[in-house]
Amino acid sequence: MTVRFHPQLFLLLPVPETPASPPTSAPNKWMVLGTLAFGTFMATLDSSIVNIALPTIRRELQAGDSVEWIVLSYLLATTSTLLIMGKLSDLVGRRQLYITGFAVFVGGSLLCGLAWNNWSLVCFRVIQGLGASMIFAIAPAIISDTFIPQERGRALGLIGTIVAAGSSAGPVIGGLLLGRFGWSSIFFVNVPIGLIGIWRAWTVLPPSTKQPNQAFDLVGAGLFLVGVVTLLVGLDFGPEPQYGWDHPLVLGLVGSGVVLLAAFLFWEARVKEPMLRLELFRVYPYTAAIFAALLGFVASGANLFIIPFFLQQLLHFTPQRAGIVLLAGPLTLSMVAPLGGYLSDKINARWISTSGLLLAAFGYFMFSRLQPDWGWQNVVWRSALISAGFGLFQSPNSSSALNAAPLAQRGVASSLLAFMRNLGFVVGIAVAAAVWYSTRNRYALTHNLAPENVEAQVLGMHYAYLVMSGLVLLGAIISFSRGATKESAPFDKTTAQPATA
Repeated sequence: MTVRFHPQLFLLLPVPETPASPPTSAPNKWMVLGTLAFGTFMATLDSSIVNIALPTIRRELQAGDSVEWIVLSYLLATTSTLLIMGKLSDLVGRRQLYITGFAVFVGGSLLCGLAWNNWSLVCFRVIQGLGASMIFAIAPAIISDTFIPQERGRALGLIGTIVAAGSSAGPVIGGLLLGRFGWSSIFFVNVPIGLIGIWRAWTVLPPSTKQPNQAFDLVGAGLFLVGVVTLLVGLDFGPEPQYGWDHPLVLGLVGSGVVLLAAFLFWEARVKEPMLRLELFRVYPYTAAIFAALLGFVASGANLFIIPFFLQQLLHFTPQRAGIVLLAGPLTLSMVAPLGGYLSDKINARWISTSGLLLAAFGYFMFSRLQPDWGWQNVVWRSALISAGFGLFQSPNSSSALNAAPLAQRGVASSLLAFMRNLGFVVGIAVAAAVWYSTRNRYALTHNLAPENVEAQVLGMHYAYLVMSGLVLLGAIISFSRGATKESAPFDKTTAQPATA
């Protein structure tokens, strides 16, 4: 009961408290979700559509082996700035930065289509990656602001479907455009569609909260940016035959990256207004969710690295047939992800997420029994099993993490989830290459065989998949340990935003 002072009668009148209204989502929540799904699909599509055009780009731009930087530059620009974009969205507002990111992505796409040589294309891919970073980092936070906790899992599950659709549609759409209009068309197609997306974002996305009085941590941002880029380049060079993990350049890059990121954490713990408030990691449900996600994505990156070699080198599938077989994973994910999100709104996320990781771990273990005489059916059902488990895990895990994160740090919390995804993919490739190559080479040396020998290759892949299975099992243990997740802040239905304390 509250007490109110009456100014005329000088009486203290007891006023009954008004019962709190149940939280409600934004009235146009599905339009907001559709707009975000549009941008997510475009950014995800562009991360996979370029791969099929690399041989053509290499030939027409005379790029040579440096053509790999067309993919690597996009990955580096996206991953190294995710945390920075998340912090900026907390300062200037998520709507403003999302629209800016969409515009940068479209402008970068236009420049990529106009590129005149390999290195100009690499530079323009960096611009495109910066725009994609804003989209990836901020979209989950806007969903978290727009939907009440009981509906976030379903919304994030639908976004998971869009990500799977973009990944699987990239090679197909890219092949069609490449055959008819040339490599530049895969970038030009983003311009008219992207302009429509910018207009929809401008008219549909709701206003968002800001923290304008906070200073931006330039030192922390610089340490993080340089540290991540240095570490990722080292991890990318490590598996390459011309370098190797014991090469001085690789050791220097990886070592420098680790030192810079350690310096970043040291600085963040002492600066007055850090880019990343380390007390966020004291919220254990959030910390458990992001580290479970990291382990899951490490296994996913390792699998995506090994499975094409297994299909084409050992099973002797054509690239076209291998691509069709690999569609089993994204298609299964697109069907299961909405189910996982729906269930997470009804059941504690720890149960759904943990069950999904256990299912994925079993799928990786079954892959560890691979043989060079398998048919396509053996690969399809195992890929579907892994994707079904990951579909059950990803949306409930993201929903649980964002529900646990404080409102004032939700942009950073969202971008950390996206950062763990990209970092996991890169680390997964490095782990898979290290385990596969070292086991294969040791077996070949012991038995006086060539490293390309089928038995040596199969044994190396066996151990790589066993490592993946172990990583995902560890992720399941961490996921189960999170306990129940509570919403970090009450929800204000008048603004469609969780209210600050």
